[in-house]
Amino acid sequence: MNEMKLTSPVFENKAAIPAKYSCAGQDINPPLEISGVPQEAKSLALVVSDPDAPAGLWIHWVMWNIEPTTTSIAEDSVPRGAIQGSNSWGKKSYGGPCPPSGTHRYFFRLYALKHKIELSPAATAQVLEQAIRNSTIATAELMGTFTRRQE
Repeated sequence: MNEMKLTSPVFENKAAIPAKYSCAGQDINPPLEISGVPQEAKSLALVVSDPDAPAGLWIHWVMWNIEPTTTSIAEDSVPRGAIQGSNSWGKKSYGGPCPPSGTHRYFFRLYALKHKIELSPAATAQVLEQAIRNSTIATAELMGTFTRRQE
């Protein structure tokens, strides 16, 4: 069985995320490539988080009900039919890396699920992760880093 994978054409796993995709740039989501989704998956969910934030885990993007046939998420886009939840800024959108100082790690986690998720569009990553706990059949992770240059 193929392993589910999440990659990006603009940064390698464990490498720097280009500034274009950060608060110092255009603050748009980087393009993502998805492969190896299990055939039994009925939907996908994506959570982008920064565990190095001073206030604890900071959520940059929350999205669910992505079609399981999706093979890519284009730059600055949301797959048709997908629902975006609330990030740590309280917005229903992507928020790019924006560390107050130093280098932070950003985890893009993709979940293959047994069914579609019924949640309020205001749901947070924590609510989503509880909702999918028993229906996750595969996960993939892509980690990028970002260092904020001091002005």
